[in-house]
Amino acid sequence: MIKLLSHLAHLEITTPDVEASATFYVEQVGLRVFAREGGKVYLRSWGDYYNYSLVLSEGEVGLAVMAWRTSSAEALEQAAKNIEAAGITGTWSDTNVGHGRSYTFTGPYGHTMELYWDVERYQSTADVASIYPDRPERRSQHGVAPRQLDHVTVAASDVEGMAAWYRDVLGFRIMANTVLDEAPMSVFSVITTNEKSHDLGIVYDGSSRAGRVNHIAYWVDTREDLLAAADILMENGTNIEYGPSIHGIGEQSFLYFRDPSTMRVEVNTGGYRNYVPDWEPKTWRPSQGSNNFYRNGAMPMSMTESFPPADGPSATEEGIHPDTREALLNPYAKQGRG
Repeated sequence: MIKLLSHLAHLEITTPDVEASATFYVEQVGLRVFAREGGKVYLRSWGDYYNYSLVLSEGEVGLAVMAWRTSSAEALEQAAKNIEAAGITGTWSDTNVGHGRSYTFTGPYGHTMELYWDVERYQSTADVASIYPDRPERRSQHGVAPRQLDHVTVAASDVEGMAAWYRDVLGFRIMANTVLDEAPMSVFSVITTNEKSHDLGIVYDGSSRAGRVNHIAYWVDTREDLLAAADILMENGTNIEYGPSIHGIGEQSFLYFRDPSTMRVEVNTGGYRNYVPDWEPKTWRPSQGSNNFYRNGAMPMSMTESFPPADGPSATEEGIHPDTREALLNPYAKQGRG
């Protein structure tokens, strides 16, 4: 089978206040507005080769679309055939902002995915042109200043089932899983379309609401950039939810914070590259440091919250919790929580 998908191209997230979220991503994260159209704001990082990587639209906080570029025009057609052979019917569209014909579908766990091949490549103006011919524009020094979109982590009622569906239908590689120490229950999986440890993460969702998202993630070049990002955010009134530290799975350095809508945003860097086509996924336990490899602090309970809100908790490393409300209000109430 031909390689179907190349990489994550953009995300569309929903927010009750588009302008407040846009201001945050511009002023603190350091993205730039590429366009405003149809009530949506299209944002780009300085390293984005296409026109934008994040779209803000009005609605309850959540993930509207995760969009992936295919490896060719033929791969787009084949991906659509595979999806429909798996019992899901999508729709074709020729009216898109910044890219050509696309196929959009909602997967078996409720997440909407858009696939396309033809895309407009960003053309910088003289005031932001880089001296590096390979860079779409000069390096930004504003805010966190991420280079590019890195991944998205969604929530699903069956972690292994979702990973297997995306492997079997769209050719993702399953790279690693986390299984609880206390029971044979998978609570996290990372899958990828390329050599990264993951461009799609899946956390366990104990609620009955499908299609939820845990976080979106942007990439910076170095750990020093990540530490500077933490300073910049905190000095501008944005608290760090978790980190900086390093994940065992994937080996990325990370920090997490929230935008004004409460959407969780990760900044990460580092990690390994894996080119093995027949890679066998590895199994981690929380006690091995799958989430925080240093194992020197508890993950705040707030990290188990996914979006939109639902009738039950979601969970990552900590398993299912009967009641997260108190901990969400004050995730650092217990001594020793990082």
